[in-house]
Amino acid sequence: MKSTVKVIGAWQGGFRTDVQGGGHELIIDQPENGGGKDEGPNPLQVFLFSLAGCLGTVAAIVAKQERIKLHGLDVAIEGDIDKDYLMGKTKEGRAGFTEIRVSVNIDADLTEEEKLAFFERVDTRCPISCNMINNSDVIFDVK
Repeated sequence: MKSTVKVIGAWQGGFRTDVQGGGHELIIDQPENGGGKDEGPNPLQVFLFSLAGCLGTVAAIVAKQERIKLHGLDVAIEGDIDKDYLMGKTKEGRAGFTEIRVSVNIDADLTEEEKLAFFERVDTRCPISCNMINNSDVIFDVK
């Protein structure tokens, strides 16, 4: 079953963008030391937030489907990025994260081997992880 997910963003001046989707609003900004007003997370944090949220959601789905008693799941994510490229100081490298590290702590009545297999099934079904690992077509319509 194919479906479409939609969000709408509107720049509010400075570094703030308000994004709406599914009846929710998210303020994206930069910290004060980056020129923003720190009214919300920055876009890079939102990107990593989405991976953490997706892994947690899919873990709950898989656990329910497989009747695994999941007591807890903690995800810590950090990513490295070349800010010189982002700021236009160099054309060597790339704009995106060069490495993203995900640390997962699964609290369930599973062996370490079973936890690893469970998480592999979770990661395989996580749309955000899939989009990060594989190339998704991005089509821009600029007016």
